[in-house]
Amino acid sequence: MNYWLVKSEPNAYSWDDLVKLGRDHWDGVRNYAARNHMKDMKVGDLVLFYHSVNEKAVVGIAKVVKEYYQDPTTDDDRWVVVDLVPERKLDKPVTLDQVKADERLKEMILIKISRLSVQPVKKEEFDIILELSS
Repeated sequence: MNYWLVKSEPNAYSWDDLVKLGRDHWDGVRNYAARNHMKDMKVGDLVLFYHSVNEKAVVGIAKVVKEYYQDPTTDDDRWVVVDLVPERKLDKPVTLDQVKADERLKEMILIKISRLSVQPVKKEEFDIILELSS
């Protein structure tokens, strides 16, 4: 199993939106690195759901339920989506400031390449985020 983090502006698409839909495709990615990460996602992988902009916090965990396919929001075949379902909301959000303050997370891509909207997460990092959320 692999672990990932996806970022969304909560005023455009929030954790609550995913929960309300129950299942949705992750669309609109127009960055090659992020797209390539989506192509590496496998059914069953767990995904940290991060609210960007004002909130800047991991708020939930989703699961990949369908591997990549053509993004239905564009005819350009370079872009793909994956399907996600919400697994659970975190007991308390884990803020970017908390991530930056935790020495164990100093190599996390969220800190190093902050604008990347889909990024891999190491299992150890995933577990630390869960620890910080309880």
